[in-house]
Amino acid sequence: MDIEALETFVEVADAGGVSPAALRLGLSKSIVSRRLIRLETELGIQLLSRSTRGASLTEAGTTFRDYAARACAEIETAKDMILPTGELRGRLRIAAPLSFGPTHLAPVFAELGRRHPRLHIQSCYSDRLVDIISGGYDCAIRLGYLQDSSLIARRVGPILGKLVASPEYVEAHGAPEDPADIQAHEALLQGTESWQFMDAERIVTVRPQGKFKADNGMALVAAALAGLGIAMVPEGLIEEHVAAGALVPIMQRYPVREAGIFVVRPPGQPPTRKMRVLTDMLIECFSERTKIGNPKPT
Repeated sequence: MDIEALETFVEVADAGGVSPAALRLGLSKSIVSRRLIRLETELGIQLLSRSTRGASLTEAGTTFRDYAARACAEIETAKDMILPTGELRGRLRIAAPLSFGPTHLAPVFAELGRRHPRLHIQSCYSDRLVDIISGGYDCAIRLGYLQDSSLIARRVGPILGKLVASPEYVEAHGAPEDPADIQAHEALLQGTESWQFMDAERIVTVRPQGKFKADNGMALVAAALAGLGIAMVPEGLIEEHVAAGALVPIMQRYPVREAGIFVVRPPGQPPTRKMRVLTDMLIECFSERTKIGNPKPT
């Protein structure tokens, strides 16, 4: 049975149609359709119900998808075992945060591509929390404090944050001296997140309120520079502004709780060698304490 046809079918099943699967695979829709027809012909059964609005799985297709996914994973593992030592090939799709990825992760991905020229790397950047399973990603890089989930997570480094405001905001509104004071201030937020601080060994959690929200760390920095409120942002995003005096650290007696950088992947299968190599490179890059902040918990 053609492994390319199997892999293509799994992509179509997970992406919800031929067009999004073709986009993920970097192929034309006609090639994807031909592979599906070839697979259906070989099996002698219809896997997809096609209409003018797209394609959906038949009952047989829904059953076959799980077996096909497991077969593809086993073949991928077998390839890992027999390929020459150090050689990586195939495709690696990574979801990464926009506020952090282009500056801190993209160089790691580029180095991975340089070391392994036969590996096809697709990195997608967004500060939204993507579903890596339905999105067809091999893994995602997450920042903050991980919530319980079925995903398998590996911490690859620490991430530090700082509470800051502009001198103009502090002059007009004062600065909070302890976590309880934050409720009296305008907070610059990504959503409805909580902020966590350390009081010696004790974790103090507050739920700040504010009128300005943005799903991107740089947008929050811009709002803080404009004097709209206080922000908890990555240290790596504000070092120059703090050095120039455009932003000032506040409430330093209660440091922001250290968070982490995590690689998360779908459950059910052991990590491929591609994933292990990527994880090792990230650990090598971020194993020491870094000043890259603590954005919205994920």
